[in-house]
Amino acid sequence: MHAHLGGGDDVSDERTQAMDTPVQQERILSGRYRVDSLIGRGGMASVYRGYDLTLGRLVAIKILRRDLASDNTFRTRFRLEAQAASRMSHPSIVRVYDAGEDLEDDGTGGTRHTPFIVMELVHGRLLKELIADGPMPADDAARYVDGILEALEYSHRAGVIHRDIKPANVMVTDDGQVKVMDFGIARAVSDTSATVAETTTILGTAAYFSPEQAKGEQVDVRADIYSTGVVLYELLTGRPPFRGDSPVSVAYQHVREAPIPPTKVAASAPPQLDPIVMRALAKDPAQRFADAATFREELDAALDGKSPSRRQLAALTDELYGERQQKQTETEHTLTQLSAENGIARTQSGPPVAWVWAAIALLVALVAAVAFWVIRTDPLDLRAADTVDVVDVTDMNYKGAAAALEDAGLVPIERSEPSDTVAEDLVIRTDPAPGTSVMNGATVEVVVSEGRLTSTIPELAGRSEQQARDAISGTEGLHLGRVLPVNDPDSDEGTVLKAEIDGEEIAEGDEVLQGAMVDLTIATGRVTTSNLEGFTLDAASDQLERLGLAPETREDDTCEAEDQPIVIAQSPAPGDVPVHSTVTLTICSGEPAADDDSGDGNGNDGGTGGDKSDEGRKGE
Repeated sequence: MHAHLGGGDDVSDERTQAMDTPVQQERILSGRYRVDSLIGRGGMASVYRGYDLTLGRLVAIKILRRDLASDNTFRTRFRLEAQAASRMSHPSIVRVYDAGEDLEDDGTGGTRHTPFIVMELVHGRLLKELIADGPMPADDAARYVDGILEALEYSHRAGVIHRDIKPANVMVTDDGQVKVMDFGIARAVSDTSATVAETTTILGTAAYFSPEQAKGEQVDVRADIYSTGVVLYELLTGRPPFRGDSPVSVAYQHVREAPIPPTKVAASAPPQLDPIVMRALAKDPAQRFADAATFREELDAALDGKSPSRRQLAALTDELYGERQQKQTETEHTLTQLSAENGIARTQSGPPVAWVWAAIALLVALVAAVAFWVIRTDPLDLRAADTVDVVDVTDMNYKGAAAALEDAGLVPIERSEPSDTVAEDLVIRTDPAPGTSVMNGATVEVVVSEGRLTSTIPELAGRSEQQARDAISGTEGLHLGRVLPVNDPDSDEGTVLKAEIDGEEIAEGDEVLQGAMVDLTIATGRVTTSNLEGFTLDAASDQLERLGLAPETREDDTCEAEDQPIVIAQSPAPGDVPVHSTVTLTICSGEPAADDDSGDGNGNDGGTGGDKSDEGRKGE
């Protein structure tokens, strides 16, 4: 097996060179991280095997492309998203340890910024490599998708949407553990002024886009549900549901076309999973599974359920995609099969229909004509008449920002959001970004900082686990993190012993930043006893009492009693026992054996026997 780590930029495996080719000159980032051999390279970054000189551990280091690193807005968003990802700790998520920028002399007297992320080094294979081997058995496909959904369930609770779920972003470790990579990177790109070409490169192929992403609309957790549905489809059939000659044609199908059920593409696909896949791929987010947990439950239930009838599947398809699209998809699939089986040349092009393609061609020609006209026209005159650049109003208050935008002929619209870095009531950013050319009178969204929004910690310690879970979910801005069970001699099972955020214990009434992950330490209701055999009864009893247990003595008269009772057995056996329970300690209580060797060696008894003989003689 080999090590991979990259993901969001679809890092490829450099098997013949990259895995073991050393870097020509030793490179240390931020004085701490040594960059070693190249693992892979993609459209957004290169990933190297590295070494943390401070903590002495192997890591993976993702170093971003230089042209991306030159964008200040991107670097800021990238750092914030990496910091958000670093707060997530889950077995199904590749851990982000650190993120930063390395500063270098660019050779012209300036400074070159090199953003990087330090991550957990994972050994295994990318899911896309496993898919290359062909369709998978349903159990394997469900297991991999369940791992993805488990990671999404955790990240969505933390308020992080992945936005780029695809097989190139999923690792399967050597022991079969699923790990999802590159949380937040897609948002870092989409929230900056990156060009369309850059965005397409970074976010990967359009094969896994949700319809709302393809249309450039706002997304929520259901976009990740859709992309996971695409991955499940590909695992079952060996191909994604939509394919085309260009990303645009694939994106069009995501928005307009109904997918063919997996069983009609691959005979090996189980019919009971068709409704699950079709539901996950619904065009309308409201018709998809509401969250990752629901998707997991339905997937698990479907594996053990009955196959749907043809009528039931048709009704579901009609509900999700409409009767016309369903019939068109079935017709296209039938024609495809006939062409393949009988060698019949198709005379009608596939969807979209000819008139749609004609309209697209006309639109492209129109855009080209307008572009040509713009290029030939004096750009200074054109801009002076019709457009204006968005002025930079960051770090201003809204009143001042609105006045500046209005003076430039623009219409400001206020929106607020919390920020850890920008003071309250100051502008964080604008949309469109500063310097963007827009039409006179265009609206500009001004995002104003609400400051560091905090949440108040509710009562957690001493309550039951369920009460603590309810209290956390009922407090705005708090999310449940890890739940760690530990033995405690004084607490019943399920009692919350303490609550922590980032390793620091918190108490009721503490103010913390919104979005914090609260880790709980829960009592197991058991304590661990050691092996007490060979201890004196008093010492063993003291040790049990310190654990809150009740010692009970049992006597065994088959063995000789000692002057100081010694424990010869205990019940229950050493190990975990319920708190406040009784432990039985067994000691010997038998009479000492007669001493047959107390005579003088001549057959005479010593002591008392001799006295009795003398008395007998005296009596005579």
